[in-house]
Amino acid sequence: MSEIEIGRNKRGRRSYAFDDVAVVPSRRTRDPEDVSTAWQVDAYHFDIPIFAAPMDSLMSPETAIQLGELGGLGVLDLEGLWTRYEDPTPQFDRVVGAADDQVVDVMREIYAEPIKPELIRDRIQQLRDAGVTAAGSLSPQRTQEHWRTVVDAGVDLFFIRGTTVSAEHVSTGREPLNLKRFIYELDVPVIVGGCATYTAALHLMRTGAAGVLVGFGGGASQTTEETLGISVPLASAVADVAAARRDYMDESGGRYVHVIADGGLGRSGDLVKAIACGADGLMVGAALARAEEAPGRGHHWGSEAHHPTLTRGHRVDVTTAAPLEQILFGPSLGADGTTNLVGALRHAMATTGYTDLKEFQRIEVVTTV
Repeated sequence: MSEIEIGRNKRGRRSYAFDDVAVVPSRRTRDPEDVSTAWQVDAYHFDIPIFAAPMDSLMSPETAIQLGELGGLGVLDLEGLWTRYEDPTPQFDRVVGAADDQVVDVMREIYAEPIKPELIRDRIQQLRDAGVTAAGSLSPQRTQEHWRTVVDAGVDLFFIRGTTVSAEHVSTGREPLNLKRFIYELDVPVIVGGCATYTAALHLMRTGAAGVLVGFGGGASQTTEETLGISVPLASAVADVAAARRDYMDESGGRYVHVIADGGLGRSGDLVKAIACGADGLMVGAALARAEEAPGRGHHWGSEAHHPTLTRGHRVDVTTAAPLEQILFGPSLGADGTTNLVGALRHAMATTGYTDLKEFQRIEVVTTV
């Protein structure tokens, strides 16, 4: 661990973002056709390691189904517009059309509509009827209220996702969610996060989670660092959590917990580096919000943008680039790494001589700063 002196009273560990690292070719290369990007969470197999973040701007039931058919996983925000309105199209029109100085108030008004349990049930059923893996996400604050509806509806993978999620939440005002007991009593795999440190990740793994989301404060639509001063460069965060995964395997007698990088994965090179640093999967937001099918129509926002008292995000214009399939599999529109994400990952693995994702996690990485 390399620490630097910030001042006489404070030292800090040097950490790295994806822009600060690069992967190094090995002694061999391979044909991209011989490379596999497949992976598996519990009993669920995926052809590509890409999860769509549970954000209204990119995931509707229809786009989640499409991504599932393309080999990835679309995660629905079960606190979003699709579970508050039978037809949220007019609400999307309002968010997209609002002026920059009015959009926060507009979103707060729209998202004040109560979540309807019957819509949670219907949206999950829509995914199941389509034959894709049904995944949905709740925040820790809403999990106690709605988890039964989610599980009874037949969700396959249950995400508990927040800016930061800990296994030791303390509250004097209300009973906190006991993650360990909650996960133990469920019959479905649970993926929790975000977290960004070795210790926090290790504690989450001990709750029985099937996977841990890594990262907060770094997404394209988030301003967590500006508003709360909290941010951890993701290359270091993923590597630290991957170390927790390794140590937890020894501690638990071989139980493997998946590490999923979440946030700051806007270009294909970021996806490559996340895997190289130890991630098993990739939760992508803004890159998929550029799809022609995305509900946000070239605009991107998360739940932080409409927090009722402390906004930690904003609506950003990411522009519409291409159909979802082209964003994932090409052909690329340019050399900026925003289209043909999977093709770029396959070429990076082939160029550096690796045939699957687990092997690629062992690649040599150098710092560029």
